[in-house]
Amino acid sequence: MSDMFGKIPLSLLRTFEAAGRTGSFQQASVELALSPSAVSHAIRKLEASMGLKLFVRSTRKIHLTPEGEFLHRYVSRGFEDLRYGIETVAARGPTVLRVHCAPSFATQWLVPRLARFLSAYPDIDIRLAANTDYVRFETDEFDLDIVYGKPRSEGVISIPLGNELLTPLCTPEMARSIKRPADLAHHVLIQSEYKQYRWPSWFEANALPVRTPQGARFDRSFLAIAAAADGLGVALESTRLAERELKTGRLVRPLAGQENEIRYVAHHLAYSSAGQQRHTIAIFRDWLMNELSLSTEGNK
Repeated sequence: MSDMFGKIPLSLLRTFEAAGRTGSFQQASVELALSPSAVSHAIRKLEASMGLKLFVRSTRKIHLTPEGEFLHRYVSRGFEDLRYGIETVAARGPTVLRVHCAPSFATQWLVPRLARFLSAYPDIDIRLAANTDYVRFETDEFDLDIVYGKPRSEGVISIPLGNELLTPLCTPEMARSIKRPADLAHHVLIQSEYKQYRWPSWFEANALPVRTPQGARFDRSFLAIAAAADGLGVALESTRLAERELKTGRLVRPLAGQENEIRYVAHHLAYSSAGQQRHTIAIFRDWLMNELSLSTEGNK
């Protein structure tokens, strides 16, 4: 058997991997900083070298053939192994773990616990970034993602991070005038935008007329929590994200035991299925789940 692999340039396989993953020569060209015609030419050259048709082309989309799908699985895995090997050798020091996280989870919950992780695993160097974008693991920019909602990327391992309690939160002073759910009609309600559940959902769950909140609007939960702690109004937020404020007494649950509670899975841990065997990912995953367990027990 001839050495087919030795005759195929690595650049052609990289182009094939990107085109197969994105399903578009145009998107692959953007990712690889090539022209669409260069990507198309590279694919044709690879097909000619192998004597196989790897894509079915239509006017708007391309699809992998069965042979293309089979090859793509192994090529993707190979590039993941290459990336990990180069990263490990190049580091020459602490193993780098690149974590992306939803901003409020990072600010309110993760960062206050990182000292414990770094103390337990001094050889792991964490690089943390926080924004609301969804990670595309195939670009190799991040190893892990803690997302609000469900991950949108395909080919990822997704682990739900347990139920969170969404409840009205306010200062102790404000709480004195809130004895039952209907009392919220007389208070400013702080709004958190871009959440799965907002004030109308809470009013419905508590059999109250849905009212349109007139308070300040914030696009991040950590901002709404800070505003509530400063007395701007009542926030509808997760007790997990407001854990520190609740422990210090800056915020309280005025309707604890009086409301119909909303509990839901708000956050997920996600990482590429191709990287699931990486030791550092497993370490962080297990540490995170243990911290969540301790946090849940402490809030009972």
